[in-house]
Amino acid sequence: QVQLVESGGGLVQAGQSLRLSCAPSGTIFNINVMGWYRQAPGKQRELVASITRGGTTSYVDSVKGRFTISRDSAKNTLYLQMNSLKPEDTAVYYCNVATIGRIREWWGQGTQVTVSS
Repeated sequence: QVQLVESGGGLVQAGQSLRLSCAPSGTIFNINVMGWYRQAPGKQRELVASITRGGTTSYVDSVKGRFTISRDSAKNTLYLQMNSLKPEDTAVYYCNVATIGRIREWWGQGTQVTVSS
């Protein structure tokens, strides 16, 4: 069973940067979209950024211009570069990988990002 392994979370001050990584423990075929979600205490999980097989990226408005999603296709590794972090970015961040139609999808275990003011 392939698992997604996340790393890179931590505690930073407002204005600083973090880079999250997500790597599969094995090979995943027919990936259609990869994304980062986050869930803050008492809130629903939200899609932060995604990247399609064709390289098209999408961001939630609150992170546009500050976060950048990218991938290493050869390794199926996903990244999220987070700059100018704000306290409201504090959440558990999860990576997600899905095939076409989300027939199959995988979730990372989550990594905590805490931004102090």
